Amino acid sequence: MSRAPVRLGDLSVGFIQSLTAAVRSHGQDPTPLLDAYGLDPGRLAQAGGRLSIPRYMRLGHAAIELTGDAGLGLAMGRASRLSQAGLAGVAAAQAPTVREAARTLIRFEPLYASNYRGQSSFHEDSAGAWLRFYSISPYNAYNRFVVDSLLTGWVHQLGTLAGHALQPQRIDIEFAPPGYAELYPLHTFFDCEHNQVRLDHASLSLRNPDHCPSTWQHLLQLCEQELEKVTRTRTLSERIGQLLGPLLNGGREPGLEEVAARLKLPVWTLRRRLADEGTQFRAILNDTRRDLAMTYIRDTELVLGEIAYLLGFASAEAFQRAFKRWSGQTPGEYRRSARH
Repeated sequence: MSRAPVRLGDLSVGFIQSLTAAVRSHGQDPTPLLDAYGLDPGRLAQAGGRLSIPRYMRLGHAAIELTGDAGLGLAMGRASRLSQAGLAGVAAAQAPTVREAARTLIRFEPLYASNYRGQSSFHEDSAGAWLRFYSISPYNAYNRFVVDSLLTGWVHQLGTLAGHALQPQRIDIEFAPPGYAELYPLHTFFDCEHNQVRLDHASLSLRNPDHCPSTWQHLLQLCEQELEKVTRTRTLSERIGQLLGPLLNGGREPGLEEVAARLKLPVWTLRRRLADEGTQFRAILNDTRRDLAMTYIRDTELVLGEIAYLLGFASAEAFQRAFKRWSGQTPGEYRRSARH
């Protein structure tokens, strides 16, 4: 059974608004940069318009070079608005509290952004909650700004909803302190296990003065309908392919039993249903690795060792041998020909 090529992900063109605002804050005109990436006013006004994750990363890096501000992602977060997240953001802006707004923004993330590496999550306890952004390691000049803009954006957007600035108890960031580390808010820690923001119970309980219960419920219904559209057409094979991305990361190969547990299915049921679709778990794993490998090589600046790690290979040599089997070319040959 053939499968559509796996993409690294995409996000709403609404996110470009915060990037352009950050560039303008440095006295620079973002228009030539947007034109170079095909982001004219018509494209930016397109309903449901999306931009690929690799293209967004290259655009962000180009904006950093244009402004000379390595911490531009922090300015992007402060310039962000809930409405830039589309229907999910508009729904979050009508939530009764900061807590419900955060839950809404994260629950309906697939409506405005998707990434093969995972999905954001909300972890609540009796004293507060963590708003967690999934790992996109290894980190470099092309993707640190994504973490900066997302975490800063959450704090800024939720504070705007409550009518005053929020003071996170703690901000954790996976990568090492960058050269612009002094620009981060107080209580920011680096080299952490997750990318996440900690809000206490008092912050989460802050009320939204613009909340309208009937409008809020209507928007939630629309979000649920759109989310169901996004997910209902996926075959079991596609759902497994979606699960494999985060599981592959770290030089290990996920097994059928682990995937069956994630899907809450007995192993034998999973095997049978895949056979009904004309495929097997090993074929999906190989296809997923192949598609991701080609996308990483073609669309990112990652070195081969980093790609091997992301795809669960024990070594760069093992990855190169597998890639030669898949494509008939070495990874280096494929990258050169794709970019030519």
